[in-house]
Amino acid sequence: MVTYVEAILAFVIALIVSTIIIYVVTKLFGETEGISTAFFAALIGTIIYTVVYYLLGNGLIASIIAGIAWLVALQYLYTIGWVKSLIIAVVVWIVAAIVGWFLPTIGGPF
Repeated sequence: MVTYVEAILAFVIALIVSTIIIYVVTKLFGETEGISTAFFAALIGTIIYTVVYYLLGNGLIASIIAGIAWLVALQYLYTIGWVKSLIIAVVVWIVAAIVGWFLPTIGGPF
């Protein structure tokens, strides 16, 4: 069973990693906003997905709705269009998946 401390630690680590990934990817796409914007994008994305999955459960419809909501958040935070926010989101997702393969899991198999 996961304790509250482990859950909070996992959340903070995931937030830091997500912030760094979003920051690097948006810089690669020429965005000039700082690390604080990437932090807010990561935080807002986490909140959006948590709320949507809580309300709709884990499924394709929940993923699509949460994904669209996160695209809107990216558009607002970075003042970019739909296509660029979609491309950034896809690249962030790919990079996060790759990073996830290499980072050890919290509370791993031990």
